[in-house]
Order: sequence, then C-alpha cells, then structure tokens
Amino acid sequence: MATHARPGPSPTGRRIPELDPTAVREWRARGGELVDLFARAREELGGVAAIGLGPRPTVLVTEPQAVQHVLALHPDRYVKRSHRARLLIGDGLLAATGEAWQRQRRLLQAQFTGRGMRRYEQRITEAARTAATRWAAYARTGEVFDVGDEMRRFALDTIWRSLTGHPLDPGTERELTSVPAVVAALPSLPADGADPQGAVAADLARIDAVASRAIAAARDDVPGPDGPGLLHVLVEAAGTRPEYTDRLIRDELVTLLVAGHETTATTLTWLHLLLDRNPDAREQALAAGAEGSPARREAVQALVHETLRFYPSAWILPRRAAQADVLAGYEVEADTDVLVCPYLTHRDPGLWQDPGRFDPGRFTTPGRRPTHPGSYYPFGLGARACLGLQFALRESTALLEHLLPGPVPRFHSVPDKSAYSITVRPDGPTPASLAG
Repeated sequence: MATHARPGPSPTGRRIPELDPTAVREWRARGGELVDLFARAREELGGVAAIGLGPRPTVLVTEPQAVQHVLALHPDRYVKRSHRARLLIGDGLLAATGEAWQRQRRLLQAQFTGRGMRRYEQRITEAARTAATRWAAYARTGEVFDVGDEMRRFALDTIWRSLTGHPLDPGTERELTSVPAVVAALPSLPADGADPQGAVAADLARIDAVASRAIAAARDDVPGPDGPGLLHVLVEAAGTRPEYTDRLIRDELVTLLVAGHETTATTLTWLHLLLDRNPDAREQALAAGAEGSPARREAVQALVHETLRFYPSAWILPRRAAQADVLAGYEVEADTDVLVCPYLTHRDPGLWQDPGRFDPGRFTTPGRRPTHPGSYYPFGLGARACLGLQFALRESTALLEHLLPGPVPRFHSVPDKSAYSITVRPDGPTPASLAG
C-alpha cells in the first residue's frame, strides 16, 4: 500500500513549530479559555506557532516583525474572513473587504483625522461634563452605581452626539443596551449564522428601529443642538454613491456605535479597576501638571495607553492567508487561519519589562517601551487599523480629566475573571460608591 508523507517545507521557509496535539486535547477536555492555549503556544514555541484547532491550519502570531508583516506590510496576502460581528454590523466598515472596504474607508477617514476630529471636540467635552455631573451627584448621595454601566453610558452619549448632533436621551439609551447584549452573545452563536437565535433577534430588532429613526431624521435634515452629525455624511453620500443604500447606512451606523462605544467603555472600566489596585498611578498623573496642562494630558493619556496594553480594543485579529507566504522564515500555506494576538504581544516579557505591572511611565519616559510598531498595536496596525484611534483617545482623556481630580471610586466587589469576546471585558458587575 502506498503511503503519503506530509509535504516538506518549501526551500524558502521552514515548517512552523506546532503545539503538541495532546495540549489541545487537554485544553478542550477542561473547557479552558482560548487565550490560555495561545499563551502556552507562545511560551513553548515563540512568536509564530501552529495550533491544531480545526480542519484548516491555524497559526498564532505575536512576534512584532511577524505582526507587522501580516497586518501592515502585506494586507493583500492576509485578508479578513467574515467578521465575527457580521450578524450585528452587516456590511459596515469593520466587516467590508476589497473595493467596498476601500470606498467606505475613504468616506469615513476624513471624519476622524485633523479638521474632522475638531468637529467633535465640543460634543466629547459635553458628554464628559454630563458624566462628571452624574458622578458629583453619586458623591453627594453615596449612591452605589456600576462603573461599567457608567462608562458605557458616557461612551454611548459621546458617539451618539457625534453621529446625530443630539445628546443621548433615556429612551434611546434603553434601546441601545441591546448593542452590548448582542456583542456578549456573539461567541455562543454559530459563525455567519443566518438566523439569530433566542433573545438576539429581539435585540437586533430594537437596534434596527433606533437606526431607522436616526436615519430618517438625518434624511429630513433635522440637525441636533450641536449641528449635523456623522450620520448626515452617510445620508448625503447616498445622493452620489448608489452603494449607500438604507441597509449600508444602517450597517455603518451600527458599526460606528459598536466600535465607538463598546471598546471605549470596556477600556475605561478596566482603567478604573486598575487604578483601584494601583492608586499611586492616579496621584502621579494628577501631579504631572496643572489642570488643563499638556503635561497632565500626557500623563492621563499614558494611563489609557497602559490600560490598552493590558486590554487592547480587540484581543485577537483574525486573518486568512490568501496565498502561500513565508512569514518570519516559516512557510505559511494558502488558506491558513492566521490569528494575530495583541493581548499576548503586549504581555511578552521579552518585549516589555515586568509586563504584569501597571506602569503608565512606559509611555511618558523615552526608552521605557519597545519601539517596533508590532510591539504595541491596541487598535490594530496598517491599512485596517481602527479609524477611531484618535477619537477613542480623545474621549477617554476628556472624561478622565473631569473625573480623576474628584472623588475616588471605592469598589464594593470586583470581577475575578475576564470574558473574551470581541473585546476582553470584566466578567461581572463593578458596583462602587464615591469617596472624597
């Protein structure tokens, strides 16, 4: 009987080292977190490692040069499969590919850089003041509140003002709690499922109803108190670009809601939890300069950056090898699933000194952090990096500049685990009260 040996590596590349299949079986048997399996692969095999997870080859990438190769230098070779959140965001920018993605990105890019960002400064500031007013009331009354809920409320208000020109009203806020509900449910739903299951269908219907009303108001040219919002740009695009149907405008709106509030809210929740464990970091940021000074703003931004090092906006960035390639000296077969993992890159002791320590000074002191762009990429890297990077940093900094000098949250309990979905979020409530 003839035998078929596994093909050897190409002369231009070595075979990627593979995690022992026994480790994968043991991990499956105990129902472990995917990140634990990835961490073992990285520790045992290095920054490019093969893991037998399914019918297609799967490669984990955490080494900075390999990260840059995949995300920044060769995005044409490493492309997106269907986005995990497609059930929610449809054909919005995060899920779009090819020429459609290029057209959609060109339209939105100008809104999040330079002059476009200045358009949203006042809206961000007003949302931060509104949140600070709520916190002042909590301090007066001693009321217990959930920090995570407050951060979602602020971030949703910020993106809603930016999209529509209107502050977030209580009814819309209630309806849009469906967004994090769907995001949290995504890991338990079949990939590319055509029929949403259970409560997710009702959540999607509520989101669609909010989107429909907002689009109708923008189409009727009803500006908010801050003037027209980003939604007006999308509606106006429909006049000259036939691809901007009502459905695509809805998908872009929901994409901006998800990307513009869920990730920021999660980052800010983690930041408060980290400050609770590291109170000196708060004091050091406030002592860096006077209120409103560039020095204090830099120190506050460093708190955000260090939080994003621990908990990047997306903990894993999936790609598919569209063709065979050589990655960091290793042969990658066409149709390989390539999983780039900023969560593990950011915690690599070979790159970051004492990576388990919360140390915002890494981002203010020259020479304290690795300089390779593939070492720190909480919003991705290259052409498909998150457009909202500057927006997210600005809104996070604005809120912290209002809250940090005030009463300190005292947590009544804190989650003891993390939940790994599109983001990494605290797996449980975060009740707190404010103390002077």
